[in-house]
Amino acid sequence: MKKPILKLLGILALASGLLSAADIDGKWMAKVGKDGKVNETLTLKSNGNQLTGTLARPNGSANITEGMISGNNVSFKVVRDRDGKSVTQQYKGTISGGDLKMTITGRRGGTRDVAFKKTK
Repeated sequence: MKKPILKLLGILALASGLLSAADIDGKWMAKVGKDGKVNETLTLKSNGNQLTGTLARPNGSANITEGMISGNNVSFKVVRDRDGKSVTQQYKGTISGGDLKMTITGRRGGTRDVAFKKTK
């Protein structure tokens, strides 16, 4: 009797992970900057536990790298060129419905929190 229950729990866990992955596909917007007047747009696409996409700001866009989704946990990196130097930011967070809450770690180790809302 225990084996069928464990199998069912495993299937449910896998299904919930796949549903979360499907929910992340699309466009996400956040207001950032000192006054919250700058728009950031994430365009994301999942394939299993892998995540691809772009992060666009008014001054340009960059591809995300090393994107992963596991259940409700999301992570990826964004690499940009600033003043001739490669700058990497690490994004880690969680997805819940139409909310994607991320903590961004920058080049100097500082962090900031950003809340993205799904638009499409």
